Amino acid sequence: MEQIIAKIDGMMCGMCESHMNDMVRNNFKVKKVTSSHAKKETVIVAEEGFDDAKFTEEVEKLGYKVLGIEHQPYEKKGLFHRK
Repeated sequence: MEQIIAKIDGMMCGMCESHMNDMVRNNFKVKKVTSSHAKKETVIVAEEGFDDAKFTEEVEKLGYKVLGIEHQPYEKKGLFHRK
């Protein structure tokens, strides 16, 4: 699994976050998605490859702008997680 952190410009409120999350769920196979207008980011956890170009296109359809996309390995941290 991987975690995708997308910096998004234009989200102003909780409804913007909801629109972003719905768009991601409807267009991509994801395990989890959260958006924050305060942090100006959307964080996605996905198992399969993630299409950055399609994501950028869909975000722009909503009226927002992608400032950057970062991919990193995702490690689930549970109650008994130890390193």
